Amino acid sequence: VQLQASGGGLVQTGDSLRLSCKASGRGGLYAMGWFRQAPGKEREFVATIRWNEARTYYGDSVAGRSTVSRDIAESTTYLQLNRLKPEDTAVYYCAARVRSIGSRWFISISDYDYWGQGTKVTVSS
Repeated sequence: VQLQASGGGLVQTGDSLRLSCKASGRGGLYAMGWFRQAPGKEREFVATIRWNEARTYYGDSVAGRSTVSRDIAESTTYLQLNRLKPEDTAVYYCAARVRSIGSRWFISISDYDYWGQGTKVTVSS
């Protein structure tokens, strides 16, 4: 599975942004996740979506102002970020899980099997 993330850019505080992540190649998707990594910090969980049921779960840093969704026909997952803050500045990574076991929410880096290259989001104050 190959993942191509896009949609990052330079925005101002309070703006919105939609990130996309298109999956290609062989392999059924069980869940997709979004993580982010700010300079000098560890990679942080942002959101996840169960591919078939579209159930979603969010990290505390974006809960209430972001939405993760997916388009099965396009094999694409989206992360809508609203009311952006300077602390949202980071490289955002999408990840795919193809292992079809587990009923818990997948919020750890090790939960995912494939990673995209990242798309940079910069929020100016």
